[in-house]
Amino acid sequence: MTNTVQTAVVGVTGYAGGELARLLLRHPRLKGKPPVFAGRVDPKDAARGGVRLAEIHPQLADSNGNGNLKLEPFSWELLLSRGVEVLFLATPHEQSRKWVPEAHARGLRVIDLSGAWRLTESANRAVYAFDDDGSEQAAATQAQAVYGLPELHRAQIAGARLIANPGCYATSIILALRPLVAAGLVDLGHGVVADSKSGVSGAGKSPTARTHFMYAADNLSAYGAFTHRHTGEVLEQVGIGASEIIFTPHLLPIPRGILSTIYVRFRETQTATTIARVYHEFFADSPMIRLYDKTLPQIQYSVRTNYADIGFQLAADGRRAIVVSCLDNLLKGASSQAVQNLNVMLSWGEAEGLE
Repeated sequence: MTNTVQTAVVGVTGYAGGELARLLLRHPRLKGKPPVFAGRVDPKDAARGGVRLAEIHPQLADSNGNGNLKLEPFSWELLLSRGVEVLFLATPHEQSRKWVPEAHARGLRVIDLSGAWRLTESANRAVYAFDDDGSEQAAATQAQAVYGLPELHRAQIAGARLIANPGCYATSIILALRPLVAAGLVDLGHGVVADSKSGVSGAGKSPTARTHFMYAADNLSAYGAFTHRHTGEVLEQVGIGASEIIFTPHLLPIPRGILSTIYVRFRETQTATTIARVYHEFFADSPMIRLYDKTLPQIQYSVRTNYADIGFQLAADGRRAIVVSCLDNLLKGASSQAVQNLNVMLSWGEAEGLE
């Protein structure tokens, strides 16, 4: 166990990157050791040493001078000269595919927020069309990757060299569904439906026609049916086949937050007490999970928190249930999950800096 560590963040300009910076700057273990922020910097800004963090994210300016920290031009020499030990990549997946092997060659441990290393099965990775898939280097790197959902892989995350931070939709569905499937209760032959809705920040900071205000406001739209990149994560981490689940994401006209409504049928008649016990036992050592026993979660309760909220309602026949899972897509669905992984990796308290 180490008392502190020097971190670096590449990709601080995005929404998740900004939240990650906020969490790391306030982490009790990192007091006095702010992250090194590196990335693409315009030449005129590079000439003055970089861009002040407060110019990128004004909300990060505080009385400790954190707003005066700078986004500096990226180089491996910069990271090594600053003694960086753990590198957070909030970068496009193509960039992470290239940089993770290079980081490992320089002795850095990586927590990657992209989809570059989340999937172990080539059939599921095909949706990304990675140019290097099947290469010896990619296979060796993938073999070191641990899927960064602490509630499932806490032991493997501890001491890992590469943590593949999960997708936001995938996190909401896996946490809700895995306990029931692992307990052998779900009739997978009947099929599972995951109906998920997310705020527009899930699409990233770069504007698109779909996330434009005139499209998203006063609207609710489905997209990515049968093709969304997070589907493979659900299949691999829940342990089900593609024919056993239908997952449809939707775009909500709100800035942030995810609500997943999951419809399941049980193999045998269940009681609410039995289902509640399954969840409480599965998440007994998981501080970032909040279970709702009498009501269903709502986005307004989980947004801007680092928790995943899960609740369920059992049908009167005891054979069907609706499970509702809510989280903030930028926090438990991205940046705070990355910090949670840092805590577990370094044998710190899992919830340090998050509660």
